[in-house]
Amino acid sequence: QVNLVESGGGLVQAGGSLRLSCAAFGRTFSRKPMGWFRQAPGKEREFVAVLRGTSQTPDYADSVKGRFTISGDNAKTVVYLQMNNLKPEDTAVYYCVGSQTYYGDYYTQSFYDYWGQGTQVTVSS
Repeated sequence: QVNLVESGGGLVQAGGSLRLSCAAFGRTFSRKPMGWFRQAPGKEREFVAVLRGTSQTPDYADSVKGRFTISGDNAKTVVYLQMNNLKPEDTAVYYCVGSQTYYGDYYTQSFYDYWGQGTQVTVSS
């Protein structure tokens, strides 16, 4: 059984930083994709960032480019999301995701086989 466990969420003022961590239990993802989605209150869940399959090239939603950085250890037992210059609109539950497939539409929820339980990030103005 595969479990993804997020940590690092919390309350921060606008302009501040947080680092989210996602630990993978039950398997290592190695060069398979892992990433992050988020869901704000009353909104659809949306793509945030991913380490693409094989190349591990990072890719980001336009709304977070230049502020967020995704990274992982070599075996991808842990994936991080460094979030800088946070804005109130970044307030959401953040979910770690992983896929068994190397390539596909990284921006859609259905591409991912594994989801964490989510961690709350709240940015105050």
